[in-house]
Amino acid sequence: MSRPQEPHWPFFPFGNPFRAISPKGSKLSSRLVFLLATFEDSLAERLKKLTPKSENDILSFSWMELAMNLLCETHNDVKTLIEELGFPASDWDEKWLDEYLNVSVKLLDICNDFSSELSQLNQGHLIIRCALHNLESTSSDQFVHAHSSLDAWNQHISSRTSRVESSTILDCLEESLDLPKVKNSSKGKVLMHVLYGVKVVTLFICSTFASALSGSSKRLLPTNVSDTFRWAHAFTELQKNVNMEIKKIYSSGRCTALRDVDAVDESVKKLHSMIQGNMDGCMKVEEFQKLIVDLRREAEKLTQGVDHLTKQVDGFFHIVLSGRDALLSNLRASETVFDQGMEGWSTRQL
Repeated sequence: MSRPQEPHWPFFPFGNPFRAISPKGSKLSSRLVFLLATFEDSLAERLKKLTPKSENDILSFSWMELAMNLLCETHNDVKTLIEELGFPASDWDEKWLDEYLNVSVKLLDICNDFSSELSQLNQGHLIIRCALHNLESTSSDQFVHAHSSLDAWNQHISSRTSRVESSTILDCLEESLDLPKVKNSSKGKVLMHVLYGVKVVTLFICSTFASALSGSSKRLLPTNVSDTFRWAHAFTELQKNVNMEIKKIYSSGRCTALRDVDAVDESVKKLHSMIQGNMDGCMKVEEFQKLIVDLRREAEKLTQGVDHLTKQVDGFFHIVLSGRDALLSNLRASETVFDQGMEGWSTRQL
């Protein structure tokens, strides 16, 4: 976000966004109201863009990449907003510092969990490559080896161990959702209001990823948001559509909610069945070749999707890490200035 000019008469079609967090009689600068409204409107627009146009978009890797990009942009906006507020960490309440540091380290942990899950999916691609190699072979054991490779894929998908399924990180993030009362600090009120929105959206996206990667809707953690927030409607609609579709997918008995993984799995099942038929003496060559082409195409889409999403997760990890490092560096610099000031004061007293 660019540094806004001081507005002469800010106009907000949805009312003053500060009204919900400011006691009557508080005098709030138009600039603070403007900064908060700008942040919230930007978040609302991003949430609208993430709302899927069709149910088939939900939990495709392209959609998940957009979701992770939303997190990256929003967390970057927070760093910019803190600079525009002129509100360094040295001026924060100790409770805010503790919570920020606790939440940020949990986000780093869950990024590592997501990367581990994506790495497992990449291992599945190696199995598919082996199966395709066997299918293109001229060996007399061509179908035996291909059948074995496809069996290995089925076992890999059905027996994957998920770190996020048993993780308590999301529960801890959910417990951190609150909008603390702030006294005597208009800048603190803006900051807490913004951080609440960031935590809500971060929890939603991370719980959605966790549900998709773990194979269970139990990791979904729906959040009710007050309509006093300018981004509340966009968030509620997005959360409702995504959670409803994920629950529908798992209730249908599918082993994965990931669209790209499911597409590969469907191709594998068809080929597996046809190879089994060939072993029994019946093979439709043209259909068989078409299924091989389909599997190769879906496997390539899966690989690209995993690679791109892995880069986005890694990017988010570094944004959180750099924000955390910047805060700690700010605190250390403040302590150094304070110590130097105290040393000078002691010298003058002598």
